[in-house]
Amino acid sequence: MVSYIRRILRNIWLFLANLPMERKLIVVFVFLVSIPITYVSYLTSRSMFNTVVVNATKSAGQMTSNASDTIDRYIADLKRYTALPLYNRDVQFYLEQRIIDWDKNTKLDMFLSYLHHTKEEILSVYLVDKYDAVFFDKDPGINELFPADHLMDWKSLSEAADVAPFIQGRHTIRVNTNEYKDVFSVIRTINSVNTLKKIGIIVFDVDINLFKGIIDPVNAVTQGNTLIVDNKGHLIYDGAVQGESADKKLSLNTQHLLEKATQPEGHFQIDLEGQPNLVVYTVSKQTGWTTLVTIPRDRILSPVEKNRNTLLVTTLIIVAFALFVATVISHALTKPLKSMVRLMKQVQHGNLDVWLHPKYNDEIGMLGSHFNRMIIRVKDLLQEVSLTEKRKQKADMRALQNQINPHFIYNTLESIRMLAESSDDPRVAKLTYLLGLQMRYSITRSDETVTVKHELDHVRNYFHLLQIRFPDKFELEIQVPEEFLNLPILKLVFQPIVENAVFHGLDQKDGPGKLRISAKAQKGQAIFYIDDNGVGMDANTLRSLNSSLMDGAIGEKFGIGLRNVNERIRLHYGSTFGLRVESELGVRTRVILHIEDPSTNTSEE
Repeated sequence: MVSYIRRILRNIWLFLANLPMERKLIVVFVFLVSIPITYVSYLTSRSMFNTVVVNATKSAGQMTSNASDTIDRYIADLKRYTALPLYNRDVQFYLEQRIIDWDKNTKLDMFLSYLHHTKEEILSVYLVDKYDAVFFDKDPGINELFPADHLMDWKSLSEAADVAPFIQGRHTIRVNTNEYKDVFSVIRTINSVNTLKKIGIIVFDVDINLFKGIIDPVNAVTQGNTLIVDNKGHLIYDGAVQGESADKKLSLNTQHLLEKATQPEGHFQIDLEGQPNLVVYTVSKQTGWTTLVTIPRDRILSPVEKNRNTLLVTTLIIVAFALFVATVISHALTKPLKSMVRLMKQVQHGNLDVWLHPKYNDEIGMLGSHFNRMIIRVKDLLQEVSLTEKRKQKADMRALQNQINPHFIYNTLESIRMLAESSDDPRVAKLTYLLGLQMRYSITRSDETVTVKHELDHVRNYFHLLQIRFPDKFELEIQVPEEFLNLPILKLVFQPIVENAVFHGLDQKDGPGKLRISAKAQKGQAIFYIDDNGVGMDANTLRSLNSSLMDGAIGEKFGIGLRNVNERIRLHYGSTFGLRVESELGVRTRVILHIEDPSTNTSEE
């Protein structure tokens, strides 16, 4: 997968790289303009979206919390009212009295009327005495109530709640013969203050439309719909739809909403009827009811969408303008380059009589001026090459003639060796044989590439000559590892260095001298060390020698051997290779030779 992606990216890069310069500039300009503007537009749109959502959530949360607090305070008042029979002696007395007379009716009616008028939204108030007789007070618009329909529910609910008030969620009561109203009820058991035994029940039926005055302001501000749901998922109030149809329509949704409302308050997003909605909720500590506000996201984001569309149109206009400007500028910038390419094609076909006329002094104008100078220089170089080629032909002829001398000397030495062998003089024969090998190795071109093994064999032959000439004066030690022997190297590299060490170091030393050749690999280079224990050199001489080696030239006082080797190595391998010398006066001298080692790229100590 990674390689596939890399291949695609490489193909895209090659496509862009092969485009004409004018199109490249257009792509770059548009890319540099469109990407930042698009990114800024995206960030702006996202920031506006987040800000609107956060503000809507905060506002809806505050409104929901206020609505829940209002409901809690109302329910708390009702709960306090249910405790009033505990403090009224007449009510306590009559609730325990079996006989229903005029006094009992009058006293309980007066008490119920007082409770009924404490809250405007209370439809009816009921008192059930110890013997299940029901007394009530109702709104004037209600002609008839049917408390017997609910007596058994009241008794079971009050017994389950013990002495605490119980809130019965939304339910329907019958008022008049064929008329019904939705209410919620607060029910409480009345105990005797003397015996603490149950002597009755008090019930408040509160019109469910009580919540309309609390919920409508929330819906108006949030532009959503507010729901009040009990802890069992039953709908208490829906700000949009009321009645039995509302229960059936929202029974599934309310249960799903409650599953997500896991905290005392918060918000979440959910799809309702296929539309995304923001839901903000608060759970009442007083009743356990959950007040939820569902706000369609379309209503929240409608202002953002308008701004986003405006921003999108503005971005497209800016990108189109940038494309136009990029086209004009790129054409103006590349026109001189196109002229230069056209002239270069003429030069490629051999026409050097061309000239570019730059109009401006910018980089392209400077490039045109340098192009004109290049054409002049090419003409001069062609003339110079022609003259050089003629001189080279003459030099090759002289070099060919000069090779006659080494051949003649080598053949003469071979004749001397044969005469010495016939005269039983092996020392002279060996000397002439070794000298012949030296001559044969040197006859061919000095820039020919050989192996390190051949070079070391040449050094050994040279040392054999020295040992015949100076018996017991010099000793050669070669410690070059096997893996370096097949390494390619220029011919006649080691022998001039060894000769320089012998005659400038070892020959001037009292007593026998030793010369050692070793090698190691380091960072892709083969490093050879030619060490001698000769007379060495002082610091000034050493500094002057190394400085000359770095400059690529050796003075006459250091001999032509090191100069020749250093120049040939630098020309063949590059300026980073060559010779470097270390020395201590009266102790030693080391020549360090760096050449390229293609067989290794690792560092070795």
